[in-house]
Amino acid sequence: MTVYTTMASPVGELLLVGEIRDGETVLTAVSMAGGKAVLVEPDWVADAEAFAAVVPQLAAYFAGERTGFDLRFGDGGTEFQRRVWRAIDEIPYGGTTTYGEIARRIGASRAAVRAVGSAIGANPLLIVRPCHRVIGADGSLTGYAGGVERKQRLLELERIA
Repeated sequence: MTVYTTMASPVGELLLVGEIRDGETVLTAVSMAGGKAVLVEPDWVADAEAFAAVVPQLAAYFAGERTGFDLRFGDGGTEFQRRVWRAIDEIPYGGTTTYGEIARRIGASRAAVRAVGSAIGANPLLIVRPCHRVIGADGSLTGYAGGVERKQRLLELERIA
């Protein structure tokens, strides 16, 4: 069963989506309004209690009290996307890396940078899988499913907190 809830955050309202598996909520999406937002499907069930472990962790992150997450994530995506996402998960709080560096870390060629960018853009777990920490080779804030302004806000939050 797919469940969802929303929560307020410094980067706008977040939509949290999960699947109930073995009595536990497996987080499958964290989305922001605008950009590449996930849309609630008619058969999804609104259930704030299902996210009792998720919301406090996100709130602590936004308060500067948490630098990582202890959550169970869904297993979607292609094998290539999952390799990219694992590399993203390794970017430390307050740090950044480039698309080219992610390609290098997963053993992909330099020519695969666009494919890496596409995989990062397909990340369904904004914030908790920190794709906002991936920047252009020249240091520019390129692309973010939640919008570049929110990417900048998240990076500022991590550097200040």
